[in-house]
Amino acid sequence: MSVSADGKALEQLLSRKLALEASVSCERELSARIRELRHWQAARLAGTYGDFAHDPRHAKAIAFFLTDLYGPHDFARRDTDLIGALNRLRRTLPRALLELLAMAVELDVITSELDRAVAQRLAPGAITASAYAAAYRAAGKRDARQRQIELIVAIGAALERVVRRPAVGLALRVAHFPAHALGFGALQDSLERGFAAFRDMNSAEPLLGAIRERETRLSEAIFRDDAAALEPLQRGAAT
Repeated sequence: MSVSADGKALEQLLSRKLALEASVSCERELSARIRELRHWQAARLAGTYGDFAHDPRHAKAIAFFLTDLYGPHDFARRDTDLIGALNRLRRTLPRALLELLAMAVELDVITSELDRAVAQRLAPGAITASAYAAAYRAAGKRDARQRQIELIVAIGAALERVVRRPAVGLALRVAHFPAHALGFGALQDSLERGFAAFRDMNSAEPLLGAIRERETRLSEAIFRDDAAALEPLQRGAAT
């Protein structure tokens, strides 16, 4: 499924996200388990991409992915900002940024749904690489996993295109104070962090290529129940 910045796509995605959050919030144990899972996965991702995180050219981009696109963070404020500002944003933001927002929201929705599915199937106790892999397989959703990876790469590629357009950078700078004054500062700050992260790289292709290759290889290995797949999970989560 591709998401357009036009029509009802963003509203539908946001409604889907809000319904999921409302459902999870009613289940205290599941909500806590999802937070635990996200901390574990964030540690795994930090380990998997530690080589890029220690490279000054890519460090901001890794931080952006782990802070603004995935991590043990509460994105409710950003979602609320987007809901309240959607009509205004359609009129004021460049189309390239609206399309970025649409992809980011879709990624958030898919990731939330996948996290819930895995958390529901995790064995009791501390999360381990083997428990995670077993829950990952039991949750299934192979197509959603692939879409998740595609979206991460697509968002990075779109950000790289956007930073090469001076008019978009100017529009972001001009929007900073009005956005905060109008109550959608969290959303504005997220866009600015993404812009700054990709502006500072000469090329995003090494990072995006690594994400596509590493995450696809790991996902496929887990679905095959390949014991070797647990090694990068164990190494990454222990980092």
